[in-house]
Amino acid sequence: MTPTRFVTSGDVRLALYTWGQPTGRPTVLLLHGYPDSAHVWREVAEQLAVDHYVVAYDVRGAGQSTRPENTADYVLSFLQRDMEAVLDAVAEDNRGKPVHLVAHDWGSIQSWEFVCDERLEQRFASFTSMSGPCLDHVGHWLRDRLRKGARHDLALVASQLSHSWYIGMFQLPGLAPALFRMGDPAVMQRRLATREGVTHAEPSPTFGLDGRYGVNLYRANVLQRLRQPTVRRTGLPVHLVCSRGDHYMIPEIWDSLTEWAPNLYRSEVDSTHWLQLIQPGEVVRHVRDFVRHVEGGAGTTLAIERARHDGRRGRALTGSQRGKLVLVTGAGSGFGRETALLFAREGADVLAVDLNADTAEETAQRCRALGRSAWSRQVDVGDPAAMHALAAWVQQQLGTPDVVVNNAGIGLAGSFFDTTDADWDRLLRVNLGGVILGSRLFGQQMKDAKRRGHIVNVASMAAFTPSRTVAAYATTKAAVRMLSDCVRAELADDGVHVSTICPGFSITNITQTTRFVGRSAADEAEQQQKATRLYQRRNLRPEAIARAILSAVEHRRDDVPVGTEAHGARLLGRLSPTLLRRLARVELGA
Repeated sequence: MTPTRFVTSGDVRLALYTWGQPTGRPTVLLLHGYPDSAHVWREVAEQLAVDHYVVAYDVRGAGQSTRPENTADYVLSFLQRDMEAVLDAVAEDNRGKPVHLVAHDWGSIQSWEFVCDERLEQRFASFTSMSGPCLDHVGHWLRDRLRKGARHDLALVASQLSHSWYIGMFQLPGLAPALFRMGDPAVMQRRLATREGVTHAEPSPTFGLDGRYGVNLYRANVLQRLRQPTVRRTGLPVHLVCSRGDHYMIPEIWDSLTEWAPNLYRSEVDSTHWLQLIQPGEVVRHVRDFVRHVEGGAGTTLAIERARHDGRRGRALTGSQRGKLVLVTGAGSGFGRETALLFAREGADVLAVDLNADTAEETAQRCRALGRSAWSRQVDVGDPAAMHALAAWVQQQLGTPDVVVNNAGIGLAGSFFDTTDADWDRLLRVNLGGVILGSRLFGQQMKDAKRRGHIVNVASMAAFTPSRTVAAYATTKAAVRMLSDCVRAELADDGVHVSTICPGFSITNITQTTRFVGRSAADEAEQQQKATRLYQRRNLRPEAIARAILSAVEHRRDDVPVGTEAHGARLLGRLSPTLLRRLARVELGA
């Protein structure tokens, strides 16, 4: 990248880069971390420039800016002076309007210094912080944990120190500069690909020099601030964007951040440290939504409500699914409701989708009672137009889901020859078509967002257990199982996993709503009661299915039978398929 111009700060020249038009648009200022330069923001800046004036600069020691030789020239007070010089330059372009600051890594660390300064705070409209805490806040966090002395607190301190091993190495005179002097940018690229998942970004052409000189940021500031932390607060709207897979920060480091930044918003993203390189579109969405919200413009999304809710909690999110967005179809009862509730208990936000609006909203209310954000939508999963509308709404309002559970389904039993065209059409549209649409629409969103997502398709033990009584139903569930295998293979390279859940005889209301074709109304009601009693005697409850779904997501499992009969039928199909086919001749419920 070529600098737009240079800004002078004392003896230092700072390379400034701009995108878009300054007139009538919010200004976004991007600040990079270590060992990066403004180059790391290129893709994000280009996308934001559609409706923002975007500015970035190389901090001292990086990119095209001056590289002071002395460690003392990298103290935070000098970095603040640099920021003021940049703000003065930007003010000439945007008529002095406050800027929206977005910072990553060391850019975020130094930005906390700026936004917590009463004199400088007014020059910012908002602050989006990514993977970089305030050193003073960390100092207080470490002291509080050590003071408490509980095993859990000490374990957290040890965990964060192990994540921050490189800071100790950077304190050794000459070691880090020597490593970067000898280093090859291609080696860094391979490390980013294997450890961080960065596969498509080119390293900065000044990477070696950035690493050699930028290490002074750590040497000049970290230990001093951690030993003697001061009280630093800001009244600015702060959006904390946390990467769940960050190798350098633990989520608990943000505990009690509302004490320092009471106007806090918090979003969690399934990514590693360099989010702007891995998922630039995700960063753009978060920044654009937050800026729109702070500016008071129309079109504020529900994603901001999620972030505001989690920011107000004032403590780290807990649970294996903390901060994730989970969409469940057929969430109004049975497997779907229990799955939604279980994910909410594990820290996820939930979108409950069901044909019945009232039962979907009841599920959402129960999730809210567990302290999570939750919404409901009335959707017929067998209606392509309705599913396309749902996918568009979710993408616009909530962002790409982390987990999608395609659970909605209906039952049908009776003779193959009594099953009409209309029966087949309805069953295929819901049981198979709904899964196809859910997998395709949301799988595409996960793929485009480079999201390490998960799709769960609920089938049945009928998928591998033939029966003369449920030919149509078993066909749809077998198709779901095969579809899942195929989609799993296609999405493997995109980091999206697909699981199939095959429950046995479990207690849900499906037995009471299953149609028995070729029978009178009275006979059908009797068969429904028989099936219900059979399933109740088995006593495989929806909670067990929900736990299997959660486990499949946690451990990225492929094909998951649930219940003794499901495991047994699958095993029998492998050991003696002939016997299984003979058992299929038995008419269930006769």
